[in-house]
Amino acid sequence: MWMSDTQKIGAAFTGSGTFFLLLGLMFFFDRALILMGNILLLLGITVLLGPTKTFNFFAKKEKLKGTAAFIVGLAFILARWPMVGFVVECYGLLLLFKDFFGVLVGFIGSIPVVGPYIEGPLARITGTGRVLPV
Repeated sequence: MWMSDTQKIGAAFTGSGTFFLLLGLMFFFDRALILMGNILLLLGITVLLGPTKTFNFFAKKEKLKGTAAFIVGLAFILARWPMVGFVVECYGLLLLFKDFFGVLVGFIGSIPVVGPYIEGPLARITGTGRVLPV
């Protein structure tokens, strides 16, 4: 499956957003870098999936708690409390993407040599196994 040019741009925005979030952490919760990372991450997800699918993802009934936590974390960062905001945002992202952990555990388990050793503890921590979302 090939990505369209628009999806490639969305993936670049998402990767840049992740980079700026990590850079903001490395510079001791720098508010400007974390905000830039959040904006690029949201923009990248929107361009990658499309506005309708993005809205449907964040507005699902089972994902409303994660969406609310992410927005409250963003508000904390805007209110100049970047450490608290980042922790609340991380909690929201964990709630939003908890269905993805099974795929992640399956991928890590398929890495040669070290995969089987990492897969067991990771599956116990996340409560998932080698589950595909299909």
